Amino acid sequence: MLTKIKKMKSRSLLFGFFLVSLYASPQAIRKNFVFLQPTDTGADIVRKAAQVVPSAQQLRWQQLEVTGFFHFGINTFTGREWGDGKEDPKLFNPAQFDARQWVRTAKEAGIRQVILTAKHHDGFCLWPTATTVHSVKSSPWKAGKGDVVKEVAAACREYQVGFGVYLSPWDRNAPVYGTEEYNTFFVSQLTELLTDYGRVDEVWFDGANGEGPNGKKQVYDFDRWYRLIRRLQPAAVIAIMGPDVRWVGTETGYGREQEWSVVPVNNLDTKAIAEKSQQGIAFRPQGDMRGDDLGSREKIKYAKGLAWYPAETDVSIRPGWFFHEKENDKIKTPEKLLDIYYNSVGRNGVLLLNIPPDARGLVHDSDAHHLLVWKELLDQTFSGNLATGATIKSENGRHAGAMLDNDYKSYWTTNGKDTTAVIEYMLKGSKTFDVLLLQENIALGQRIEKFVLEYQEGGQWKKATEGTTVGYKRLLRFTPVTAGKLRLRILSSRSNPTLSAFGIYKQGTK
Repeated sequence: MLTKIKKMKSRSLLFGFFLVSLYASPQAIRKNFVFLQPTDTGADIVRKAAQVVPSAQQLRWQQLEVTGFFHFGINTFTGREWGDGKEDPKLFNPAQFDARQWVRTAKEAGIRQVILTAKHHDGFCLWPTATTVHSVKSSPWKAGKGDVVKEVAAACREYQVGFGVYLSPWDRNAPVYGTEEYNTFFVSQLTELLTDYGRVDEVWFDGANGEGPNGKKQVYDFDRWYRLIRRLQPAAVIAIMGPDVRWVGTETGYGREQEWSVVPVNNLDTKAIAEKSQQGIAFRPQGDMRGDDLGSREKIKYAKGLAWYPAETDVSIRPGWFFHEKENDKIKTPEKLLDIYYNSVGRNGVLLLNIPPDARGLVHDSDAHHLLVWKELLDQTFSGNLATGATIKSENGRHAGAMLDNDYKSYWTTNGKDTTAVIEYMLKGSKTFDVLLLQENIALGQRIEKFVLEYQEGGQWKKATEGTTVGYKRLLRFTPVTAGKLRLRILSSRSNPTLSAFGIYKQGTK
């Protein structure tokens, strides 16, 4: 027994930053990374994939569903998307700046966490950093005494909205960019943001890496940055050039039809893991992260390892990421935002919606209006589950009522080792519906590979809709169906399927 405990401790050290201590089963200690061995069979690989789970930070992030981006800075006043770092700080002067209005608008639209562009590629800092004069302290705004980061962070605390920061690795103003000294410069900026403004829930990096003032490109010391974040803000997820959250691959707001959170990782080996674990470093999984299929059985069978690496689906409410007056008639309609929601949150992703404040320092009235109408459309559909009160029959399953109890932690699953199932729902009367909602309990892994929803008509079973992956949330729209009896057939799953929620809805009704 003592030998077994020692081995478990050794394994815990090896995977230190990947361990998920919150979720364990009698069969396995679950973690968000696993190695695959050359001797693993196809069945072994599928079994291991089913046991990979999110970390506590990743699970909290996934449950947010919709997050927001505030692109705001010197570009707001120059009309550009990417500044060159030569802008005069005196241009920055948002006379009606109101961070509370930003966050309040976001919350009213159903957004539960926001990210502020504390520094974009132009190097202009929205807080009075000690690292450079290229910041708000050199602007006329509040006589150089203002701090955008401080006010947004305070508004997030007031409205109980998560707070995140974007700090551009590329800095077109910093003279030291392109040298090793820049990594220290960047760490100083990051340290200020992570120590002076309370809790930070997400740190967001992009992959931009162009030339600095000296004409050189920078080699980013991500290991050092990750280590700092883990030490100063251990609850924060690190995205997109980070180890916790990946970019979905486009800026359209549309995720994949088949979106696996468990993906192959081919840039790691046991020695590298051990070394980084001892140093307390997290690292970014690498591989094909932009294809149409990232995690099917075909994709994982040749992998060196598997990691829980979920997709963030980003899009701006306007054509650009910063506010431009000329785009006031090009704001995405509530109906377009609704379609994006179904194809991001409804495809096992988290929607990151950019809402760029204008030069006054306010979210524009038109943007706010579209956001609120979008939220109304969502509420009209999802305010009541038409399956509530249904009688559920599942011959090879247990805890059927968990699918309708509005408790994500409870779930239905199959008995024994069954990976297929038929679940019948006898509704309380005939209902008309055209949306299906399914949720797996991803704290136990992502497992379901294929399912079909059917309804009974004239004694015959007919297909309403079908799908592949479920993950945290799957939403499918289809031609309206009127029925009193349904069945969900789970046709393929990597292990015992779990369902924490089943719902049917009618679009546009309340």
